[in-house]
Amino acid sequence: MRRPLSLQLYAAILRLLEPLARPLLARRAKAGKEDAARLGERLGHANITRPEGRLVWLHGVSVGESMSLLPLVSALKAKRPELVLLVTSGTRTSAELLAKRLPAQVIHQYIPLDAPGAVRRFLDHWEPDLGVLVESELWPNLILGAHERGVKLALLSARMTEGSAQGWAKVPAAAKLVLDAFDLIAPQETETQMRLKRLGARTGQLLNLKTVGEALPVDAAELARLKTAVGDRRVVLAANTHPGEDEIVIEAFRQAGLANTLLVIAPRHPARGEAIAGLLAGFEVARRAAGEPLMAQTTAYVADTLGEMGLLYSLADVVVMGGGFLPGIGGHNPLEPARLEKPILTGPHTFNAASLYADLFAHAAAIEAADSTNLARHLRGLDTYPHIGRRMGEAALAYADRQGEALDQAMGLLEPLLPT
Repeated sequence: MRRPLSLQLYAAILRLLEPLARPLLARRAKAGKEDAARLGERLGHANITRPEGRLVWLHGVSVGESMSLLPLVSALKAKRPELVLLVTSGTRTSAELLAKRLPAQVIHQYIPLDAPGAVRRFLDHWEPDLGVLVESELWPNLILGAHERGVKLALLSARMTEGSAQGWAKVPAAAKLVLDAFDLIAPQETETQMRLKRLGARTGQLLNLKTVGEALPVDAAELARLKTAVGDRRVVLAANTHPGEDEIVIEAFRQAGLANTLLVIAPRHPARGEAIAGLLAGFEVARRAAGEPLMAQTTAYVADTLGEMGLLYSLADVVVMGGGFLPGIGGHNPLEPARLEKPILTGPHTFNAASLYADLFAHAAAIEAADSTNLARHLRGLDTYPHIGRRMGEAALAYADRQGEALDQAMGLLEPLLPT
């Protein structure tokens, strides 16, 4: 298979730059963006011996994509226990969460850089029989390298923005070759389906893995302890916030003038906890990561830890979902709070989960707030009429319970590709 000139140049440039990869990764590790103990994995050097047997490799780049793989991993493990399952991801946060939630014997590694040497070492070691990628991971060297070795490939819950589609359209031969390497492409929504078809892809039925899953785990003893500390107060949780959104939520909370209510902020990236605490002037602040206890006098609690969203959603009376109040982020999965029967408020920029939010809005399970003033009005309304929040939570849970079909659909699509 001869690659077009654009892909040949891409591979040649990365081959030349590959000797610089380790010092660049080391610099990122010092900044907290890479795991210093596992940099070798990013260069294709595995730290685990490959078990004997057929291997299915699943990849999700970051937290949302990785978490959407968990039900599929569990289903594969139950249906085909003899298969070796390898899950890769690209961020420290996703790796830390996967370490807590992957079933026993499922292997995690960091995805290698898309440099020819790193890709070759990764594929030489793991020798996958099937690769399942989710959402928007189109790394040409990795995909074509796997395809050339006879690895079956599936792109599930595929998502492509218009900007990405326009970028790929500038190199149409490269786009067609990369997309043709997949034996199965299941787009997340119709917009992505149309964009992929414009690039020459053969797409199958729509599939959104983010609609699949069980309620997040909750430490019952810790939940009871926190509820005791909260007492009779209501709890507003700002979940998965990004820089710039914390200020919007804090301003809305101030404007709402809520009495007897605790504000909890759980940032998408816990390392921002100290910075968020600095924004809460006038509040009695406690930080969870710093071991500062939640007490009766605490008015703002920064939950800057990993793997505790189930606990925090369960504690909340109202959930303000981050990721949607500023352009460019795209929102986060609302089914996590929905599965725990919580009313949801979010911003207007939720293109990553547009269909989910549209359904939740239509079922009166979520509300969109355009800005801090609008958010304050809705927070006041739910505080004055708590029964409305309870009904929203019930509607959210009912909607989430209806979404389980996607897992059966995904397993049915993968069945012909699974190694025998």
